Amino acid sequence: MRNALFKSLLRSLIIHGKISTTEAKAKEIRPMIEGLVTKARIGTLASRRFVTAKLGNQEKISKKLCDEIALKYKERSGGYTRIIKLPRRKSDGSTMAVIEFI
Repeated sequence: MRNALFKSLLRSLIIHGKISTTEAKAKEIRPMIEGLVTKARIGTLASRRFVTAKLGNQEKISKKLCDEIALKYKERSGGYTRIIKLPRRKSDGSTMAVIEFI
């Protein structure tokens, strides 16, 4: 259940470039997405298959990550995302944040 939630958040982040979620979820998926971008930067067939498997065999999404997003960060050694805190959510008061690619 938890893995499915994080996989969905990762896919949404790759598709849209930024997502609004709770601060705890944003902090939890940050190392995951940074690891996937680092792996996608390698560009070998094995790394592409690894990324595709981690994203739930979504070829279209993994292709976007490998061919568009990873190429932007070819010279960067890490720190591909940023987390920006937002005001608390009115309904339950949980802390919100936006996670986005730099």
